[in-house]
Amino acid sequence: MATMTQLELLAALREIDTPTITNVVATYPTNPLCLGLYNPWTENWYTDTSIHCMYPEMGPVIGYAVTCVYGMPDPNYPNRLTYQDVIEALDAGPKPTILVIQQKWPPEIFNKAGLAGEIMTTSAQAVGCVGLLSNGPSRDVDAIRRNKFQMLLSGVTAGHGAMGVMAVQVPVTISGMDVAPGELIHMDENGAVKFPADKIEQVLTNARALLDKEATQLAALRKAKTAAEVRAASSGGTYTPKDDKK
Repeated sequence: MATMTQLELLAALREIDTPTITNVVATYPTNPLCLGLYNPWTENWYTDTSIHCMYPEMGPVIGYAVTCVYGMPDPNYPNRLTYQDVIEALDAGPKPTILVIQQKWPPEIFNKAGLAGEIMTTSAQAVGCVGLLSNGPSRDVDAIRRNKFQMLLSGVTAGHGAMGVMAVQVPVTISGMDVAPGELIHMDENGAVKFPADKIEQVLTNARALLDKEATQLAALRKAKTAAEVRAASSGGTYTPKDDKK
């Protein structure tokens, strides 16, 4: 691969779907194109079914994780943090960013906290943020759709009560994925995956190679009419009549 700038690498990765990214990050550790960055089952490196993509039509987005924790105001904790501290963190690091919010609410209100609306997301967008990843709900999805700001959430609800920022730029867990500040987050309608920012060029190189390999295999599979032809396509070979004798 010719030398690419960081922005060019990110733009190229936006052209690739998230499952392909997971495939080269860790899904198939025995595949030479897989980087094996995590044990695929025991480490929390991609999201589960508890969140959903609000705007599948937008396609993939990728950015550097900026994290925060939201919860109920605590009378025992003199909270000095505000959403402006989150904005400052978004503005301080490399762009683009993904805002990663872990929501910590009592169980009885967890599904009613419509946290990030149009004002919060537009403020984040102003400083280079391209999407929100959160384990809880948000709101204003109709307005945010017009702004082309991607969100992966547990759902949508219309309101919320008093809330506060508990921490900024700390490790968080979102729907089965552990995220540290500065990691790259790639997400689309299939969910989200993380990987270390210093692996960006390797991830892109291997993802492109995997897509090329799969394109050849899929072309053969789409022409297949027999089990022998499927077997040949699946093994990367070419079908010949003698394959029927195997």
